[in-house]
Amino acid sequence: MDEGLNVTYITFGGHVEVHKYRFLYFMIMFIVYILIICSNSTIVYLIVIHRNLHEPMYIFIAALLINSVLFSTAIYPKFLIDFLSEKQIISYSACLLQYFLFYTLVGAEFFLLSAMAYDRYVSICKPLQYPTIMRKTTVWIFLALAWFVPACQLVVHTTMCFHEKLCRFTFKAIFCNNSIYKLQCSTSRALTIYGLFMFLNGSFFPMLFILSTYAQIFRITYRSCRKVRKKAAETCLPHLLVLINFSLLCTYNLMTARLESEIPKLANLIMTLQLVLYHPLVNPIIYGLKMKEISKHLKQLLCHRKMN
Repeated sequence: MDEGLNVTYITFGGHVEVHKYRFLYFMIMFIVYILIICSNSTIVYLIVIHRNLHEPMYIFIAALLINSVLFSTAIYPKFLIDFLSEKQIISYSACLLQYFLFYTLVGAEFFLLSAMAYDRYVSICKPLQYPTIMRKTTVWIFLALAWFVPACQLVVHTTMCFHEKLCRFTFKAIFCNNSIYKLQCSTSRALTIYGLFMFLNGSFFPMLFILSTYAQIFRITYRSCRKVRKKAAETCLPHLLVLINFSLLCTYNLMTARLESEIPKLANLIMTLQLVLYHPLVNPIIYGLKMKEISKHLKQLLCHRKMN
C-alpha cells in the first residue's frame, strides 16, 4: 500500500528466476507477441480483401482472431514491462482492469465459438433456410452480443471485487486472473454466487450448446452422402479443435486459481503461459491450414511474396 498516493499495489509472485533471465524472457515474449499479431492479422487481412470469404463462417473466424489479438494485448505489454522491472507489481485498480479484459475476452471466445457452431448447424442441416436465417444483420448482432454480454457480466463482478477488503498483496500468478480472490480477506457469498452464475452463463452453457450442436450436425451428416460428410468435417473439425484446446486451458486456469498452493511454482508458470502463448498462436495455424478457402488464399499470398 502506498500511503502517500493512497494506491494499493499487488505483487506478482508467480515469476521464476525473472531477475536472472529477464532479457531472455523479454525477447521470447516479445517475439511471440509479434508472431501472434502478424499471424492473426494475416488471416483477418485475407478474409477482408477476398469477397468469396465475406460469408458468416469466415466473418466469425475473423472476429475470433481479432479477439485473440485483443486477448494477447491485455496481457503481453504488462509481461514485457515486468520482465524489465526490478519489481513485478501492479496497482489494484489496474489489476482489476486486466482481470476485466481477460475474462471478457475469454467469454467472447466462447460466445463466438457458439455463433460459429450455430452457423455450421444452419449451413449443413438447413441449407435452404441458410440465406434467410444467417443474414448480415443476424451476424452483426451475434458479433455485438459476443463482446457485449461478457463485458456486462464482468463489469458487475469487477465492481463487486473492487469493494472487497484486501488482506494480502502478493499472489502466485503472473497476471491478474481468478487469483485475485486469494487477496481478499474473505470472499462474500454474493461474489461467490455471482461468480458461479458468470461461469455457467459465460463458459459452461456455451460449451454445452457447442458440443450438442456439433453432435446434432454429425448425427445428421452420418446419414447423408459422402460429400456432405466431407463438408461437415472440413468446416467443423477446426472449430472443435479450437474449442477443445481453449476449454482445457481455461479449465486449468480456473483450477490453479483455487489450488495454487498445491502446484509447484515452475509447473504453474509453464501451464499458465500455455493459455496466453499457445492458444493465440494455434488459432491462425488451425484456420490457415485446415480451412480450404483460407489456405488457398494464404498459399497465393506467400507465393506472391516469394516472387517479389
